[in-house]
Parts: sequence; structure tokens; C-alpha cells
Amino acid sequence: MSLDVSPALLAQAERGEVDEAEFVDCVRTSLPYAWEMVSSLVAQLKVDGGDFADNQTPPPSEKERGQLLRALASDAIRGALQRHFGVRLACQNCHRVAVFPLAPAVDERLTRFTSVRAQLLNQSPELRDC
Repeated sequence: MSLDVSPALLAQAERGEVDEAEFVDCVRTSLPYAWEMVSSLVAQLKVDGGDFADNQTPPPSEKERGQLLRALASDAIRGALQRHFGVRLACQNCHRVAVFPLAPAVDERLTRFTSVRAQLLNQSPELRDC
């Protein structure tokens, strides 16, 4: 299961609209490694500035890798994280996650980061089975 959904949040979803802040809190508590990765990259981006901040260190275990993949593979989770942090998320593999500011000035850099060329250049034998 991707998220540890409380009975109250599930009941809210069954009734209709879900409070996004409660959903984001569910993501935070269910996927702590992914949450920490994104929040630390957002903090790095704010401190360092620039076009983006990214992580290139593989997760310590399959558990953490799974959290990161679930967060980025789900449109709902990824979208909620982007709205919560006010960034755009991008990834190239199971750990190279990047955050980009919501600024048209970085659109070209985001396009390069998410390009087929960048994906191919980011490959290595160590990451073959990650």
C-alpha cells in the first residue's frame, strides 16, 4: 500500500472532496523518506538559488526507494507535493530527483533535465537494477 490512510481521511474521500492539506499530511507521514527528500531539496533550492536542486545519492534501502518511486509515480501525490512546496518535481531514475522553481526562466533547464538525452546520460551500470 502506498499510503497509510486514516479512517477519517478515507471517509472524507468517500463523501466527496478531500482537504488537500490532510492529504499532504497523509503523504508526509506515510512516505517520510520521500517527504524528507523533497523538503530538503526545496530548502537547498531556497538557500542556494539557481535553476534547480537535485539529489544524486541512492536511497539507503529498497524501502526508501519504494517511497520515493510511489511519491513520484502517483500524479495525485506528486501534484500535491508540487502545490504544497510551490515547485515542479522532476526525476530521471529511482533517486535523481530535482525540484525546480515555478518560474518561466527555468523552463528551458527543466526541459533539458527531463529530456531523452539527459535520461540516457544519467545511466550507469550501478543503477541498472535500482
